[in-house]
Amino acid sequence: MDFDFDIIVVGGGHAGVEAAMAGAHLGLRTLLCTLNKKMIANTPCNPHIGGSAKGIVVREIDALGGMMGKFADHHPLQIKMLNTGKGPGVQCLRAQVDKHAYPAYVQSVLEKTDNLTIKECQVVSLLHDDKKVFGVVLENDEKITSKATIITTGTYMESTLISGKEVVPGGPDGEKASHGLAFSLKEMGLDLFRLKTGTPPRIAKESIDFTNALIQPGMDGELAFSYETKEFTPLKDQLPCWLIYTSKETKKLVLDNLQESALFNGTIVAAGPRYCPAIESKMVRFKDKERHQLFLEPEFREGNSIYLQGFSTGFPHAFQEKMVHSLPGLEHAKILKYSYEIEYEAIRPLQFDYTLQIKKYEGLYGAGQICGTSGYEEAAALGLMSGINASLKILGKEPLILRRDEAYIGVMIDDLVT
Repeated sequence: MDFDFDIIVVGGGHAGVEAAMAGAHLGLRTLLCTLNKKMIANTPCNPHIGGSAKGIVVREIDALGGMMGKFADHHPLQIKMLNTGKGPGVQCLRAQVDKHAYPAYVQSVLEKTDNLTIKECQVVSLLHDDKKVFGVVLENDEKITSKATIITTGTYMESTLISGKEVVPGGPDGEKASHGLAFSLKEMGLDLFRLKTGTPPRIAKESIDFTNALIQPGMDGELAFSYETKEFTPLKDQLPCWLIYTSKETKKLVLDNLQESALFNGTIVAAGPRYCPAIESKMVRFKDKERHQLFLEPEFREGNSIYLQGFSTGFPHAFQEKMVHSLPGLEHAKILKYSYEIEYEAIRPLQFDYTLQIKKYEGLYGAGQICGTSGYEEAAALGLMSGINASLKILGKEPLILRRDEAYIGVMIDDLVT
């Protein structure tokens, strides 16, 4: 059979970018299918790369030939080493990236990558028999064949946006959800389930009083994720972040009105990531804690949008106004974008093997949030590993499987598939 491509990657997020570039760099004809080219490598939640544990994952991606480290090193808004007062085992690099400039740079690199074709389209089903997947079917019924297919749909598959009791179809950052593929996967006998994540409000910088906020500067020095990076961003060119805390009024508002939150009124039943819960979940879980820290972080070098880290919520928009205005320095804050929760379809990860191939279907791989993870760095790592292993299989070579004692990525994959 003559194939149109060696590898087809479905989805242009951080997992899709790494998977597609891995295949292309290994000399295989690769097609990247995305709903919107301009949203490739978008950062719909916090525009930062790295941080605790995640910074080590980015370095591992770089060591394996991946691209995220190099992308993050390209003119970040801020870069700093975390946990410098502790041992080297927990020190991690973190970069605040520009929500416009970061994806634009990634897209410019992709466009120049040999062996890589980018197509704006929606994949609605797969070409397959009882044992093997050999391509995709698009919304217009066009069929494209391949030796391997990697699904990296992130939070888009049959996704819904939720605030309070309001539930509307949609993807992150105002994009459309993807439709059709989830039903096709279920018809193929795969077990799918709903996951959820959330993103906090964005605040107009000029409406914030920073007087009592604790400034959080970046760091000087040759700080970079990639050992191949030779140009560094000096402290004088970096933007600050700020630290504030919730107030007693915030806590009372939240705990007295939990029935208004989608997380507590039955609207959301899907599981979410453990390490970035909604503010109401934190206040319920840690009722004895009087305050919770929040960070005010710039999203753009040229722009007024401030990301309110740590304040994602399932409350309706009108109530979010009260919550935000209860925070010190944000009494008169203008909300540019409201917080929302998002539910989406994912594949139960025990159906993957260590190469991230679906056990039931040869040639079908997955990576990123569709595998049950959350986070740009985790998605990129899984995308890289799926791209490498799909390529190695096509080339007739042994797979690359990282052990738990070799890499954080090895721990993550082992946790997912066992």
